Amino acid sequence: MSKKGKEVKKIKRKFGDRKDGRLIRDLDAMHIVLPYIYPRRCDNEAFITEQIDLTNINKYLEEINKDEKEFKYTIFHLISAALVKIVAQRPQLNRFVQNGRTYQRNELSLGFVIKKQFKDSASEGLAFMRFDGTNTVKDLHERFKKEITSTRSGKEDASTEGLKFVSNLPRFIVRWATQFLNFLDKYGKMPKSLADVDMNYVSVFISNLGSIKLNSAYHHLTNRGTNSLFVVIGAKKKVPFYDDEGNVTMRECLDIGMTVDERIADGYYFSKSIRLLNKLLAEPELLELPALEEIDYE
Repeated sequence: MSKKGKEVKKIKRKFGDRKDGRLIRDLDAMHIVLPYIYPRRCDNEAFITEQIDLTNINKYLEEINKDEKEFKYTIFHLISAALVKIVAQRPQLNRFVQNGRTYQRNELSLGFVIKKQFKDSASEGLAFMRFDGTNTVKDLHERFKKEITSTRSGKEDASTEGLKFVSNLPRFIVRWATQFLNFLDKYGKMPKSLADVDMNYVSVFISNLGSIKLNSAYHHLTNRGTNSLFVVIGAKKKVPFYDDEGNVTMRECLDIGMTVDERIADGYYFSKSIRLLNKLLAEPELLELPALEEIDYE
């Protein structure tokens, strides 16, 4: 049976905590030592790929979009809502390793790139959204509507404005400033005003390659920042499915690729998280429940 979700409660900061995360103090010996053996995030990447059957998702989208004329629900919105629900219920996915220590992030956030127009010359904008345990797919849809509409209207997001300012500075200043910020990043002293608009500090970074007709692919993590989960959504395609008797049917599917920092959890934890993802996308109506409302998926 499901349990009613509650909003994530803030935990009082203790010595050793960062302003963006709580130090995990009860790790097993292996996960304490691993960050010292393999200190860089890019040295600890694990790549997971899943094929998603879109049969039920397409039916759900057809139903939910009957009364939605202005900004229709898409597969991207449903997958994003599923990721919010998974990270809310599987909190180890919202951890990060920095300076040899493992932290539980204080908030749940998504980041993604918005192509302002589907033209070679069109610029890109960056979207950074935060969520809590009360969010549903309908809440997320409204957030996407505001963010994407604003970006495509020509309004610059804070990340792009900051990058434009920095790009006009002399190169030696950019180099010095970057090294200084990396130092602050290492010790958890990055100014909040900068971290709040930097995609390298989100819980989940999503790249919707399907929107530009590309297949899902591996994408690296970065040593800068705290992002430990990068998700790539591929283009839709027809795939043969076989039943136990060898009969074949063609179904519309897409691939999802996930690059994770394997230091934040073990293989069993990742496996259960993927099972929850498959459950949510096989029964997308579950996304109408608050993110922290638990469901049976074993």
